[in-house]
Amino acid sequence: MDLIASKSKLNGTVAIPGSKSHTIRAVAIASMAHGTSNIANPLISSDTLSAVQSYKALGASINTTNPEKWVITGTNGKITAPENAINVGNSGTTLRIAMASAALAGPEKTITLTGDEQIQSRPLDALITSLNDLGASAKSVKGNDMAPVTISGTLKGGKTTLKCITSQYLSSILLAAPLAENDTTIDVTLLNEPDYVQVTLDWLDKQGIKYENDNFKTFHIPGRQKYTAFNTAIPADFSSATFFLCAGAILDANITLHNLDFSDSQPDKAVADYLKAMGADITINKDTVHIKKSPLTGIDIDMNRTPDALPAMAVTAAFAKNPTKLYNVAQARCKETDRIACMANELAKLGVSVEELPDGMIIHPGKISPANLEGHGDHRIVMALSLAAMAVEGDSKISTAEAIDVTFPEFVTLMNSLGANMQVK
Repeated sequence: MDLIASKSKLNGTVAIPGSKSHTIRAVAIASMAHGTSNIANPLISSDTLSAVQSYKALGASINTTNPEKWVITGTNGKITAPENAINVGNSGTTLRIAMASAALAGPEKTITLTGDEQIQSRPLDALITSLNDLGASAKSVKGNDMAPVTISGTLKGGKTTLKCITSQYLSSILLAAPLAENDTTIDVTLLNEPDYVQVTLDWLDKQGIKYENDNFKTFHIPGRQKYTAFNTAIPADFSSATFFLCAGAILDANITLHNLDFSDSQPDKAVADYLKAMGADITINKDTVHIKKSPLTGIDIDMNRTPDALPAMAVTAAFAKNPTKLYNVAQARCKETDRIACMANELAKLGVSVEELPDGMIIHPGKISPANLEGHGDHRIVMALSLAAMAVEGDSKISTAEAIDVTFPEFVTLMNSLGANMQVK
């Protein structure tokens, strides 16, 4: 499917849907808890439904018939092994978090996890090593440290050293380790995206889970703890809000966003700070964020904490009056795609000069023209490129628009509600 977009004027208000990161963590914890949990305002997308199906396969009872409230009866930590492989689709978060959860199954159980072609190209090496250090038996089926992966044995606890090119490795172990038989100590030698680990720790705090955190360098988690059923509402997703914030900054726009809680630990709330530093007209109130177009100045942005925002910020930088450097975000090359290379290629088609760096890119503003663009099957690239398409006269076509459903199925509908000239064919 293709997304077709052209010059647009945006005006109005929009409510941002629930957070993917929070929804998947809520599903994982409720599935490992004792009792029945109620999760209001879940994000309904391909990624979160992959988490639902994965934890159903691991033994949880999950009812998603009401889109406004999911009901999950947990396993009380007694993970079961399905007969067939668990397919996480395109959800890297689900794959990594479910790997440690699967290691809580009995010693005679073997669980296989796999995913689509993109998922099978994403690294798992450090997580596999740590699961083995902690008593489980994790193996890459193809021997390339990627999915498919088998998990057998039982996570018992112990000590491991973990290099986190993605924070998902650490979150996976932090979520499973409290249910291990023994205590777990994790020495962290590298941690990209630390705020997503804080999101995980916030969930542990709500559950009353005991742990020690030495400045995100060493974690100690006592074993034999329990998760309990809960009732909660999922906060809005700052990663999804990014596209509306950036659209407001570069288009003829006057937009108000609802549901965003800036006290939440989601790292992509920093996009508002990035845009402010570039000169965007943003007003943050208790319950709303208002943004309208103003001249932008290029700046240097350390994006290590916010790799998911790189595609949208790269497009935004193309409309500044001088170059912008996005750096310290090498992990963006290991997402659904190599987002640095892909964005450099697609921006070039629009007429933007980009210097590709090992850990980022320098965007030189230029005259932007409509083009036929490749979305690379990456939801964030498709949505980011649509922002550029709405800024220029003439139609731009972006391929693989179906990828949007991975995290933000309502994207086109919500953009059109503000006046966007956008359709999927």
